[in-house]
Amino acid sequence: MQKLREAANWIQAHTDLQARIGLILGSGLGILADEVEEARRFPYADIPHFPVSTVEGHAGQWVMGSLEGKKVIAMQGRIHYYEGYPPERIIFPVRLMKLLGVEHLIVTNACGSLREDFPVGSMVFIKDQINFMGSSFLRGPNLDELGPRFPDMSAAYDSAFRQMGARIAQKLEVNWKEGVHLAVSGPCFETKAEMRMMRLLGADTVGMSTIPEAIAAAHAGIKTLGIACVTDLSVPDKHEGVSHEEVMAVAERMKPDFIRLVKSIVRELP
Repeated sequence: MQKLREAANWIQAHTDLQARIGLILGSGLGILADEVEEARRFPYADIPHFPVSTVEGHAGQWVMGSLEGKKVIAMQGRIHYYEGYPPERIIFPVRLMKLLGVEHLIVTNACGSLREDFPVGSMVFIKDQINFMGSSFLRGPNLDELGPRFPDMSAAYDSAFRQMGARIAQKLEVNWKEGVHLAVSGPCFETKAEMRMMRLLGADTVGMSTIPEAIAAAHAGIKTLGIACVTDLSVPDKHEGVSHEEVMAVAERMKPDFIRLVKSIVRELP
């Protein structure tokens, strides 16, 4: 808590903006942060105790300003478990958002689809999750100031928030789905046998992020909307291999619809 307070105090010393909406932007999707107006941009390395993103496609900036008339905090690039940080460091940004007053969180990622009827280019609203990352991310002493020792995760993704997102996507004629997201620790992409297992377990999409942030948000009482952007097909019979460069290329093509969707959702939030 002391480290979180020091980080919050540093940010508050550099801006008096009070944001109620948080955005975590996944691989290749950070361009949305460039849409923030009157923005103050802080490199992660400048914020006390803040972990630094090391992955291509993640600019590593904490951006605060206005989007669609609402005050927001946008993470232009996230921190991944596979980068080597301990679990509590991965969720540090979400807990910092809580201290700064965030009440609604939109967390996004680039993911693989485990279903042929969830094609590349789909925006999947996450309704539930399967944690295959090897950590609960809340291990260790509980921070009672943020949430309970044993948080309920049965509704980690707010249903009303998700329904609003789906309604807006329908109106914008964006290709959207609703599904269960599974996350692995990475950085390896999944094998074909693992793809079959994940599908049998009920997962619709797979990635290497989002679940830690959703756990931390649920613990802290932040209403969360998860959007998984399908950049590759993780169906065994259709899978011909994938690279990070290919993921980034598809994310680039999805940017226009992604930006329209998220901006429209932000516009309707209180």
